[in-house]
Amino acid sequence: MAYLYLALAIIGELIGSSLLKASEGFSKLYPTLGLIVAFVSCFFFLSLSLKTIPLNAAYAIWSGLGLVATAIISVLIWKEKINMASIAGITLILAGVIILNLFGPGHDESSHEAGETLTVDGKTE
Repeated sequence: MAYLYLALAIIGELIGSSLLKASEGFSKLYPTLGLIVAFVSCFFFLSLSLKTIPLNAAYAIWSGLGLVATAIISVLIWKEKINMASIAGITLILAGVIILNLFGPGHDESSHEAGETLTVDGKTE
């Protein structure tokens, strides 16, 4: 269920970002109201997903996939240009999200319990 909440948070971010563009600097009422609802929904669902998904993983997925989808929407809907440097950067972000999800917290025996604190020197408290 947490990943459904995360997906809804991403969708809320995408709608909010698109309406932010459509609001033309908050000068259009309905897109402005819509973006407020979308971003409030986005953070509501993100907070629900954080009950189960670790913050570093959830935020990486949310921001990474949100960035990629926003770039695609900006090209397809808003007819904005994208260059090779942008594509390379987006590819690196996607690679980071994939690596974090494959090898991040909870994917090896050295993961720590929720009540433990991992210090800078590697000790747990």
